[in-house]
Amino acid sequence: MLELVKAGGWPMIPLLLLSAVGLAIVVERFWSLRARIVMPPGLGDEVRAWVARGGALDPGHVESLRQNSPLGALLAAALDVRNRPREAIRERVEDVGRHLVHRMERYLNTLGTIAAAGPLLGLFGTVVGMIQMFLGILDHGMGDVNQLAGGIGKALVCTATGMVVAIPALAFHRYFRGRISEYIVDMEHEAMQLLDTLDPA
Repeated sequence: MLELVKAGGWPMIPLLLLSAVGLAIVVERFWSLRARIVMPPGLGDEVRAWVARGGALDPGHVESLRQNSPLGALLAAALDVRNRPREAIRERVEDVGRHLVHRMERYLNTLGTIAAAGPLLGLFGTVVGMIQMFLGILDHGMGDVNQLAGGIGKALVCTATGMVVAIPALAFHRYFRGRISEYIVDMEHEAMQLLDTLDPA
């Protein structure tokens, strides 16, 4: 592995940095986007039962719900304006939902940039390697054909590394986007059910 890094030359350094950043983002997003963190099981039922009992809603309880999870924040937003018309509650839920999407998509733009930049950096490294090789030919002649083939192989190491960095980054970027979209659909469903409980008519 170390030999491949050496073969690629200095353009391998930004590629290795990109791979480290990409791995850190993937691990962090997997941790932050766990289902029980975003949508704790039974939370929607619990809040609807709480509202259906008709008791006074304690502001401290609502604030605790807001800090509980993204789903809790969305439901708390609906409870904050529960005495307003249904359309006003819906608008508040949609507004908070947009902020939650932005929060859940944290670092995903960076991951997408890594997916796009990886192959370009790999190609750049290959071009640098090829330039160095041809300058060597210019100075010393063709020399050994096997050595020439080895030089081309070393130059292509950067391209291969760029793809190895970019492909997983792109796959995880799309995966997390899809996962967030599923969460948003489920959270909107929970919010609409709460809205029906607040305003049965």
